[in-house]
Amino acid sequence: MTVHIDKNQMPILDADSPDLQTPQGQQWKLSLWKFILFSILGMALFIIPFEWGGKVTILLGVLTDTLQGILGESVKYIALAIVTISFLGTLAVKLLKPNLAEDSVLKNLFDVDWFWVFSRFLGALFIWMIYLQIGPEFIINRNTGGVIFEDLVPILIPLFFFAILSLPFLTDFGLMEYLGTLASKVFVKLFKLPGRAAVDAMSSWFGAASIGLLVTMKEYDKSFYSQREACIIATTFSVTSIAFTYVVAKTIGVEGNFISFYLTIALTGFIAAIIMPRIPPLSMKPDTYHSGASRLNENIPTEYSTHQWAVNRAVTRAYSMPSLGKVFKHSVVNLFDIYFGLIPVIFAIGTIGLGLSEYTPIFNWIAAPLVPLLELLRVPEAAAAAPAMIMGFADMYLPALVGKSITSEMTRFIVGAASITQIIYMSEVGALILKSNIKLNVLELFAIFILRTIISLVVITAVAHMLY
Repeated sequence: MTVHIDKNQMPILDADSPDLQTPQGQQWKLSLWKFILFSILGMALFIIPFEWGGKVTILLGVLTDTLQGILGESVKYIALAIVTISFLGTLAVKLLKPNLAEDSVLKNLFDVDWFWVFSRFLGALFIWMIYLQIGPEFIINRNTGGVIFEDLVPILIPLFFFAILSLPFLTDFGLMEYLGTLASKVFVKLFKLPGRAAVDAMSSWFGAASIGLLVTMKEYDKSFYSQREACIIATTFSVTSIAFTYVVAKTIGVEGNFISFYLTIALTGFIAAIIMPRIPPLSMKPDTYHSGASRLNENIPTEYSTHQWAVNRAVTRAYSMPSLGKVFKHSVVNLFDIYFGLIPVIFAIGTIGLGLSEYTPIFNWIAAPLVPLLELLRVPEAAAAAPAMIMGFADMYLPALVGKSITSEMTRFIVGAASITQIIYMSEVGALILKSNIKLNVLELFAIFILRTIISLVVITAVAHMLY
């Protein structure tokens, strides 16, 4: 990456704040290499796909799988400890009311609103019921709480460990500024978003939905995104990874047509990303910022080319970063915040959602209006496909588990693809959004889920009819 720019002509740059200046001379060169090396490391971890063990994955996936294998059954005890400490710590802070400094780690981890206190209580109650196999089948069944305890959390704990600790390489050393500047015009025109949202999209598409969402949350908290922009990115670009898309395709029995399956998902996601920001509830979100004012400036000065300005911003961002020790310390705090804040909520919301899908007809009732639409779109076995699609609101994997029994391969193709493009599922993405400072409630998330489902069905069925 060679850029010929006269360093003596460089103005003050707003890479993070108006007070940051572009480095000069030797500092410029060192900061350029800092940007390049750490950005390559971030992309290698989160974005660049490769084949490993017969599947397409990323380095973060390999590290996660390796740690998961090392932990084995002990990951369940780690989950028990996390959820229990989360609730007991929160209860102690609420009842004892210790005098904690506003910026203290303990206050950030355990001083939460009563809704989250109750969520942490439910999470602790459910995980112990599931572990001890004591309580109603609604909670402890292998297909309800067992899915969270046996399948989901053992993946999330090692995933978040590596993801949170290495996330700064992707977000804080200039890559966001570089790609954001290059993509700004496209993202503004098509999606009404800042260019740096391109990194969120890539980290989701090639990494994991939760990773893209973590990037969005972090950028919103630092006021690089407005509330409207953060809501759009969180509910539009937090698509699951290529690797998990293949798992869904294999589960539902369409892996033999995977290339068409994934391209259909990409096309559908692109179209939905253009439409969703322009209709309620996302279009009604205000352009207000977490700190009160935007810290983002993606305007390109006339004396710079787009690429020169992209490198300028990236190098200034890298120059502004503190030592790796301080970055690591901050990441550890974020890791415990995610562990103590998210894992209990996943047990609370995920178990209830899976229980409702397994033991009640509520998803059949909710899905009833979808049946005429599916019939209008000439989808075979519409009555069986509709509930499977609605179950995606509880957990992304549910439609594949339920839909694999459908006879028609075309219908299975549609159900599987739709489960990926719906994006919002409460066992992970929905819970993470509710846990964040992004102001979206459950009703808004469900409305977005339904709208995405309808848009997805129109596009996916049109492609499916051409393929089948």
